Amino acid sequence: MMPLHHVAVRDTRLAVHTRGGGLPLLLLHAFPLDHSMWERQAPLADSLRLIAPDQRGFGASRGSPPQSIEQLADDAVALLDALHVAAPAVVCGVSMGGYVAQHVATRHPDRVAALVLVDTKLEADTPEARAGRADLAAKVGRLGPSILADAMVPRLLAAATPAPAADRADVEDLLRRTITTQPVDTIQAALAALGARPDMTDAMRRVRVPTLLVVGAEDAITPPACMEAAMQVLPGARLLVVPGAGHMTPLERPDVFNASLLEFLREALPAGHPHQGRP
Repeated sequence: MMPLHHVAVRDTRLAVHTRGGGLPLLLLHAFPLDHSMWERQAPLADSLRLIAPDQRGFGASRGSPPQSIEQLADDAVALLDALHVAAPAVVCGVSMGGYVAQHVATRHPDRVAALVLVDTKLEADTPEARAGRADLAAKVGRLGPSILADAMVPRLLAAATPAPAADRADVEDLLRRTITTQPVDTIQAALAALGARPDMTDAMRRVRVPTLLVVGAEDAITPPACMEAAMQVLPGARLLVVPGAGHMTPLERPDVFNASLLEFLREALPAGHPHQGRP
């Protein structure tokens, strides 16, 4: 478990979990989770400075629910400022965190040394997807977060996994426990923000930092085709399709994810980078 502390960030207080030293790695969690989804990335602290916040309204963070993906991106940069991270960081996000990471890269390009987008996409929601989010928000308001866990957990993980059954049960328990403890107003506000997010295809064409695209081969929410489309926008990016993973690749296949991330950073960032992680 990474040490927890609260940091004043703009108009809120974010819980942030930090560990290790070297090149900063900002880890942005998926909806509707918190920093705990990164627990299997703890070994990366041997090489990197891990920074895993509970984004606005989620987990142990304080203050108002999120209003937009842009707001969450600005929070992330303000958090780096509060932690005195002046040099560009590696920004990594899964699903909703991937949307936030895209906005960090486009709104604050000087703060990003490299970008890692995991189980996410560049496109905006379709009208049908937005309507589905609104319907789900209404159900959560009536029935509570457990209805969200029931709807999401089966779709977050690969149908077939190389991990032992007990390990899969642990992941399912973590996801369900995390989802059911999120505040209803945060869930509803985040669903609205996700539905309202802009298409990032044109904006991402301006991104020039090294980029790694990661997707689970069995991701049913943002399937590999989403990352293949992103490759057309980011032709210099690297694409990794992970067998035996669904929408939660860092949790489902931490062995592949962690090793691939470190290999990417070793190859993508020059050896003389002032904040290069320890070998």
